[in-house]
Amino acid sequence: MAEIKKKPGEQAKQDEHPGKQAKEAPQPRSVRVVMMALMVTILLAMLDNMIVSPAMPTIVGDLGGMEHLSWVVTAYMLATAASTPIWGKLGDMYGRKGVFLTSIVIFLLGSVLSGMAQDMGQLIGFRAVQGLGAGGLMVGVMAIIGELVSPRERGKYMGMMTGVMAVAMIGGPLVGGTITDHLGWRWAFYINLPLGAVALAMVTAVLHLPKKKAEGRIDYLGAALLTVGISSLVLVTTWGGTEYAWTSTVIMELIAIGVVALISFVIVQKKAAEPILPLHIFRSLNFTLMSVIGFITGFVMFGAMLFLPLYQQAVQGASATNSGLLLLPMLLSMMVVSFFSGRFTTSTGKYKIFPIAGTVLMVIGLFLLSQMDTDTSRFTSGLYMAVLGAGMGCLMQITMLVAQNSVEMKDMGVASSSATLFRTLGSSFGVAIMGALFNSRVEDTMSERGGALGGKVTEQSAQLDADSLSKLAAPVRDAYQHAVSAGTHSAFLLGAVIGVAALIAAFFVKEVPLRGSGPKDSEPKDSESKGSDSGGEKLAEDVAGDAAPGPRDAVAEAV
Repeated sequence: MAEIKKKPGEQAKQDEHPGKQAKEAPQPRSVRVVMMALMVTILLAMLDNMIVSPAMPTIVGDLGGMEHLSWVVTAYMLATAASTPIWGKLGDMYGRKGVFLTSIVIFLLGSVLSGMAQDMGQLIGFRAVQGLGAGGLMVGVMAIIGELVSPRERGKYMGMMTGVMAVAMIGGPLVGGTITDHLGWRWAFYINLPLGAVALAMVTAVLHLPKKKAEGRIDYLGAALLTVGISSLVLVTTWGGTEYAWTSTVIMELIAIGVVALISFVIVQKKAAEPILPLHIFRSLNFTLMSVIGFITGFVMFGAMLFLPLYQQAVQGASATNSGLLLLPMLLSMMVVSFFSGRFTTSTGKYKIFPIAGTVLMVIGLFLLSQMDTDTSRFTSGLYMAVLGAGMGCLMQITMLVAQNSVEMKDMGVASSSATLFRTLGSSFGVAIMGALFNSRVEDTMSERGGALGGKVTEQSAQLDADSLSKLAAPVRDAYQHAVSAGTHSAFLLGAVIGVAALIAAFFVKEVPLRGSGPKDSEPKDSESKGSDSGGEKLAEDVAGDAAPGPRDAVAEAV
């Protein structure tokens, strides 16, 4: 970049207030355009499962293979979880733009092939391809934002990302149902193409990041062991209590394989020249704590997203469509609080209050939700959901922000992918464990209240919507509503107990200055802040005029 000459004394004057200068500097227009492209990509990643879920009955009716239906979702989840850390490492080694664009292309290819599938086997295979690409979408977005924007400024984009996620959660099922009814289930996959094309065009045209050439080789053994370990854990949480009993041979074998693979992975990572998941990043207390909090956040959030609609349909008499809309109090609260927390962090550089406040609100919200019974009104349950949503809003993006601020710039990709992976694994465990507890309580309560007829109703509970429930005899319907209420109580009470662990972890978070937050950045006080600041110094060198153009310079020159 061309050097800008300054009047004598001007540089010294600016250096006296670096924090003020960083705070007031406007973002280049091209950065905002890149952010728009990244938000489109987040929408692409979040919408897919939300849109496909309503189409599943129609897909089975067309392709058959009801016995393999669960694999349509499982194959996607396995590929996404297993590839997430690998995408992050590839971005660190070879540059984020090329790796990110590759993940989008693979995702779109999988979408096209899934839409063209002629039988259930093909659909499962193509969904795995789609999941492979999906593993790089969210990680790529987070890592690129981490490279373009300092942690101090990054807070202002939190509300935007959470808003996009909320829109996907609310609108996805509605869009999926509409598309399936009017265009056919194949368009539930083809709808990804226009969104993906927009993201590809915008990222290609505007995003300019320095190219990298890794000196070491990819850690193929580590990647294989991590893939086996993660896949085993996901299969345990997916199959346990549904396809197979928790104590069955298959589940025990998967647990053993997963444990051995992950232990072997840790051993290999200590010796690898370019480890897939560098273990030194866990030396940062903040990074480790954010991984724990992120895991529990995923555990709680996706459990709530699963069981609240069940409760609303079975107990409060909502339709499938309305049960999605009734989640608005939680999602809107999450979006508003996330926006506020991001703005507050950007303006003050302070963030420790949000993990603490978020976990407190999360525990309170879960406890309140566990108190719902057959007489709880929609207004009351909406207030309880708003409390939980506020807690989620404090945690959703802060966990990623602090995790990224805890590592050097060279590890931005693996930090982003690790934070994403822990949240994904948390969601898998949350759905499985809370689901097992929910189902157990429903079965026990139905046996107590409904007798033999209650057992038959429990077997068909997955197909019981509001209309089906209205056709049941009053005693059976009453028994089922009490059963679902009891199951919901147990699931959310478990979530509240698990949430206490996140609250304890939040109190140990250190308020390490965010890079770009002023003079404190150059005054590390402990080993953790040194690790954090080294990334800031590297970024500062990239932006300096006498260095090779860095990511922000390149973006600023894009338009």
